[in-house]
Amino acid sequence: MGRSTVLVSPSILSADFLHLADEIRSVEAAGADWHHVDVMDGHFVPNLTFGLPVIRQIKSVATKPLDVHIMVDNPDQVAASYVDSGSDWLTFHIEASKDPVALARLIRAKGAKAGISLRPATPLETLAAVLPYVDLVLIMSVNPGFGGQTFMADAPERIAKIAAMAESAGVRSQIKISVDGGINPATAALVRDRGVDVLVAGTSVYGAKDRRQAIAALKNQ
Repeated sequence: MGRSTVLVSPSILSADFLHLADEIRSVEAAGADWHHVDVMDGHFVPNLTFGLPVIRQIKSVATKPLDVHIMVDNPDQVAASYVDSGSDWLTFHIEASKDPVALARLIRAKGAKAGISLRPATPLETLAAVLPYVDLVLIMSVNPGFGGQTFMADAPERIAKIAAMAESAGVRSQIKISVDGGINPATAALVRDRGVDVLVAGTSVYGAKDRRQAIAALKNQ
């Protein structure tokens, strides 16, 4: 059964960085619910993007929540700084954290929502012990590190499985399931009925001539 309240979180990575403030205002006017901000450190993933100063600048312009995904080697050390810089939702990788439960608690204690993510090759079972302590699970439907990749065919099933895991743990109502990678109207249709709550989309929103129409198409409106 599809979830009628699916949110769209356009990925800043696909925006025009020379006109970032205008880009943020543009997708908000087009119906974006959140802004997805990918932080990559060049170590945990091969690409390098941006960090705290850019997030502070985005926060100064945005009126929608910042959905920040830190793909870094040391989330336990840096997560608090990302909350302080304006992250409303802060997602870290279970592969990188030494104590995911403690880190999720820290993020929540600082006033943000805690998210957990995992690479496509990491078994979903690794999340079981963390689910009661997080507000979001981010399923990667591409290998993290670069935009513009092809959607992985097993992503819908992984979304359905994590939804079932959360249901079994009695925490489904508190957790949003997000998917990131290769999201366009066709792939959004594959995941909307699997329990997804948030669609992260880069090129299909920022690359569209009509961004309002693009966001509406992802929501199937």
